Amino acid sequence: MMRAFLAVLAKELFVFLRSYGLVAVVLYSFVLDVYIAGSGIELKPRNVAIGYVDDTGGGISNKILSHLHAPEFRPPKRFTSRQELSDAIFNKEIMVGLVFDREFAKNFAQHKKAQLNILLDAMAASQAFTTLAYLQHIVLDFVKLELPLEIKSHKLFNQNADNKQFMGLAELLSIITLLSVILTAVVFVKEKEEGTWDIMLLMPIDARLIILAKSLSQVIIIMGGIVLSLGFVVLYSFNTPLNGSFWSFMLLSFFYTFASAGIGLFIAAVSKNVMQVAQLSILIMMPIIFLSGAWTPVYAMHPLLEYLSLISPLRYYIEGSESIFFRGTAFVDLWPYFLGVILLGTTLYVYGFRKIGRLF
Repeated sequence: MMRAFLAVLAKELFVFLRSYGLVAVVLYSFVLDVYIAGSGIELKPRNVAIGYVDDTGGGISNKILSHLHAPEFRPPKRFTSRQELSDAIFNKEIMVGLVFDREFAKNFAQHKKAQLNILLDAMAASQAFTTLAYLQHIVLDFVKLELPLEIKSHKLFNQNADNKQFMGLAELLSIITLLSVILTAVVFVKEKEEGTWDIMLLMPIDARLIILAKSLSQVIIIMGGIVLSLGFVVLYSFNTPLNGSFWSFMLLSFFYTFASAGIGLFIAAVSKNVMQVAQLSILIMMPIIFLSGAWTPVYAMHPLLEYLSLISPLRYYIEGSESIFFRGTAFVDLWPYFLGVILLGTTLYVYGFRKIGRLF
């Protein structure tokens, strides 16, 4: 029985290695896609186009504008009127507009209320409002405030506020989710498309061993992709800190990959071709990703969605992975995440196992 199981497992791994297109997709997803997501998505201002109208004649306005430089900002572009500035924002020539009215410099010099008008293109809300925070800090540097308190900020877990570390890891976890589902489903559906399903049924091997071997082969492929992505992208290129145990993360990933494989087994049972696999995978996985906290913190969601997120295994996987990487949480304190992944993963895998088992 064990020899038969290992034979099916080895056969699936060799089939994968001979499928050059599929190998290329896996390598691209775990290496290039993770790298592009981590380095290409910027949550802080980069090359922001700024325009301004200055009716003060220079002075303090020029000093403020001199702080707007690369890499955060492009050289500020001067406009002759507010209408021209508004049209430039409407036509997406600039993202931020500054208006220094005629009394701005005078009121500033006399310590009166000096008003600086700012126009933002809020269609790019994240960049625009982060830019607004930059501008507020720049302007406050020119104002000598005597407050009876001193504010000191200490950044936890990411002292340099480098979003590459978070974006790269988040993309890796999403890739693990999608590929675990798709690869597990495809390895069965290809048997249907190629007309070898009936031949597989005639094999003198217990159907349960076939299902387990085929799904385990894809788990092994995913685990290899994780090691590859961690080594070349997450840890090496982005210098993401690994404050916890590497083996804790790999163990959690192993359990989670089986949870995703269970969804893949369900999709394989109801799909007739690879196109249906792709469609159902997106339909099922997108809500799971939305509810996981990968893009929006769980506590920032609507209370109903926050409760629904409890049934997303990806939520526990993300929180556990971030705790391992950034917080350095000890293995014994990771039990809530392991418990969530194992309970939901067992439920999903057993259901998918039984669903596709009815076809044998």
